[in-house]
This record gives sequence, structure tokens and C-alpha cells, in this order.
Amino acid sequence: MPPSSPDTSDVAGAASDPAPARGVPAYPSGGVSSGIQDAIRRDVITGRLTPGDRVTEASLAQRYGASRVPVREALRALESEGFIESRPHVGSRVAAIPVDDADDLFAVRETLEVSTARRAALRAAALWSADQPPEDWFTARREIAALLDSGDDCVARGDLDALVDIHDRFHLAVARLTGSRTLPRLLRQVSWKIEWLYAAEPQERGSRLWPEHRRLVAAIDAGDAEQAAALMAHHVRESRIGYLTRYPVRGASADPAVAAAVDERRGAGR
Repeated sequence: MPPSSPDTSDVAGAASDPAPARGVPAYPSGGVSSGIQDAIRRDVITGRLTPGDRVTEASLAQRYGASRVPVREALRALESEGFIESRPHVGSRVAAIPVDDADDLFAVRETLEVSTARRAALRAAALWSADQPPEDWFTARREIAALLDSGDDCVARGDLDALVDIHDRFHLAVARLTGSRTLPRLLRQVSWKIEWLYAAEPQERGSRLWPEHRRLVAAIDAGDAEQAAALMAHHVRESRIGYLTRYPVRGASADPAVAAAVDERRGAGR
């Protein structure tokens, strides 16, 4: 996990490290406020801003090279997302990582991802019988092919840090195969929270499940909706069980099958 901010009580001391996290544009097409929001969120998720860090409009404006107005708007948006918490006369701080919500977050992701895989396969079946499949499909499909190759390379090199980013981009690209505007947005929101969960986990995220991605894409390409849905359900559920097994989440899981699997793996690890 990246180092915490230089001053764990107040990020105002972070002026010596003003750049947002790697790969986060300061001002994307959504505008300055959106860019600042993305940058702060990324720094929270990656641990550059840690739970309990005090954040002020002035310190963040200096950190990201912006005025206070877009920073104020970004903080309000991030509070609604659960990354920032504010109290009157106290100010704003980075919220606690929602570890106790882990099971629910994975359950929501499983529902979304299964729907995404099924819809992507159904769309593939329909598109291959069409005269001219739309360009958005081929754009997403080409991105998926490149990500699969990059992921294989990361696994071979043991570069698990890079694999995490590739994994998240892969799942968002699959969501874009559906042609839906809603599913990628919903998946992105849940993915941010799950990525944040892993910042609290003492162990690395492994590469064991990476080979499943090619089997999933093969089912989607074949238009096999039920196989694609089943493979995605297994993939996300294994991530869910793995996380809950390794991290002492209160109550383990509301799903009896998941809870049983967690208990079994914890017992085997003793």
C-alpha cells in the first residue's frame, strides 16, 4: 500500500507531495471539480490520504493546484460517496474504510457483474447476425484483448500491483460491451469501494483468478449468456470468499454458502 500522507492529522502539510495519484488526470472532460474529485478519491483509495486525515479546502487547493471552489464541490460529492465525512465546527476528514460493509459490497458487485456478463453475451449473439456491428463493441473488445495480454504478462512477471489496475479496467470494458450507459457507471462506483477495501488488507491481491478472464470472454464471444453469467458469478464470489477469509470482517457473510466457504477456508488455514 502506498505511504500515508506526511501529516496524519492534517493534510495541509502535504504541499511537498502535491501531485495526485499516478494515472489520474487533474482535469478530465468532466471539468475541474470532476478532476479534483477523481484525484482526491484516488489518493484516498491508494492510501496517500488515510482514514482520519483532516482535509481542508486550502490544503487540497494547494495540493492539486486548484482554487477552493472546485475543491469545495469535490468534497461535497466525495462525502455523498462515503469517502469523506464532515461535521459542523469540526471540519472534514477521510472516512474509515468500510470493512464491515465488505460482504454487502461484494454481493452487489456479483449481481451487477452477472447481469453485465449475461447482457454482453446476449448482445454478442445478436451482433454477429447483424450486417454491421456498432463500433463501440469493437472498441471495447479490442481493449479487452489488449488487457488480457497485459494481464498475462503481469502474471508472468509477478507484477501484482499493475495487475490490479488491469483487472478493474477489464471488468469495466466488459460492462461497456453491453451497450448500457448505466451498468458501467454502477460498476465503477462499487469497484471504487472494493478497491478501497483492499487498501486495508494486509496481504497482496493474488493472480490465481486471472486465467478465468479468458474463459469468460470466450463465453461472451460465443453468445453463451448462461455460461458467461455462471463464470462471472464464480469469479466474483471467489474474490468475495477470499477477501472475507483473509480479513476478519464482523459477521463474515449473510450468504450461508459464502459463510460456510469462509469458515472452511479459515479452518484449513489454522
